[in-house]
Amino acid sequence: MHTTKQYMLSGSIPKSIVKFAIPLFLGNLFQQLYNTADSLIVGNVLGNTALAAVSSTGMLIFLLIGFFQGIGMGAGVVISQFFGAKEKENVSLAVHTYLAFSIATGVLLTVVATLLAPQILVWMGTPAEVMPEAVSYIRVYFLGSLGLVLYNSCMGIMQAIGDSKHPLYYLIISSVINIVLDLILVAGFGLGVWAAALATIVSQFVSVILCMYRMMRSNEDHKVILKNIRFNKRMFMMILRIGLPSGVQNSIIAFANVVVQSNINYFGEMAMAGCGAYSKIEGFAFLPITSFTAAITTFVGQNLGAGNRERVKKGARFGVWCSLIIAEIIGVLFYIFAPMLISAFTREAEAIAFGVEKARICALFYFLLAATHSFASVLRGAGKSFVPMLTMLVFWCVVRVSFLWVTVPLTESIAVVNWVYPLTWTLSSITLFIYYLFSDWTHSSLVNPKQHN
Repeated sequence: MHTTKQYMLSGSIPKSIVKFAIPLFLGNLFQQLYNTADSLIVGNVLGNTALAAVSSTGMLIFLLIGFFQGIGMGAGVVISQFFGAKEKENVSLAVHTYLAFSIATGVLLTVVATLLAPQILVWMGTPAEVMPEAVSYIRVYFLGSLGLVLYNSCMGIMQAIGDSKHPLYYLIISSVINIVLDLILVAGFGLGVWAAALATIVSQFVSVILCMYRMMRSNEDHKVILKNIRFNKRMFMMILRIGLPSGVQNSIIAFANVVVQSNINYFGEMAMAGCGAYSKIEGFAFLPITSFTAAITTFVGQNLGAGNRERVKKGARFGVWCSLIIAEIIGVLFYIFAPMLISAFTREAEAIAFGVEKARICALFYFLLAATHSFASVLRGAGKSFVPMLTMLVFWCVVRVSFLWVTVPLTESIAVVNWVYPLTWTLSSITLFIYYLFSDWTHSSLVNPKQHN
């Protein structure tokens, strides 16, 4: 017996994608509140040094977890394609294999990150006055690695089978818990930045418990049985085939962004605080796009599994155009209201100026960032994750790092650090558009497609 999630496979294409994307957007919105609540409360209660400490760890966190999140993208594609093909046994095998991988990853990250994170912060050129609080934040944060990884895994499994509503409910609950704990521990008791990390960990474990409880009680394809959580070699290799390029892609992007952050750190504490505030706002600004791209990946995966190739092409076009239009509208609004938005995070005029300068350079080019993510999501849903990885390797790593290596010493201007983003967005979006247009990406299903009318 299959669920109402089958709406992705029939009916109105715009309605199918939007119906999935809206709860996903709201869920991502509440998820973004985790770190934003940390930054708002930390910046306004503990000051700019504490805000710089939290902001400087963002790139490092993604560097350490991005690879495993990429593997999760592969698991989502595998699950969605088998779900579309109505292969219940393979859906179950993929779910339990992915959970086994997630548990192993959580344990590994707990050990590796708590040991290596301080040294990586040193390599990033984190200023001495920021270092103690940055280290305390990152160590506490990664002590909750198991919750962090399982949290993302459970959400990914539900979304892969087309359920974006229950992840939304659980994210609302955990976000409220996170904010309340921030207010109590940081604003109330003044415990320092490590308490903000503790609040995030606790709230994520609450989400994990809620998700696992639902999946264990489910009678659907993705039902979780604890004793069945183990590695299946065939399924794990299939997940790696799709997820490994995505994981490498995330690591590449994260490495390049760590290099960018180290260049921002060169300009001092105010630059770190201002650009950190910009990054928090950009995270919110881009939520509608990440929601649409996630919907595109699930839509493409399920429909290719079902053999609905014409439906896949129409859905991909709709998703890409929506992403481009929404991104540019948001970019224009961010450009206009940047001073007011940045000042919500810091009262220092110099820090605000750094944040506004970055917004005024990057925001009008958001359509290019949306294009890159949209085309990559279509290809990833089709199982073609190698090309997006290679594109990111060349433009978001090699070109980005080389550009900064040459220009920053010559100019000693933070403007060139900011301009590296629109430059590399342009190159990657053009490359992926050409591949999307001329490659036969619709004939790459992982399963033997069957047409379901």
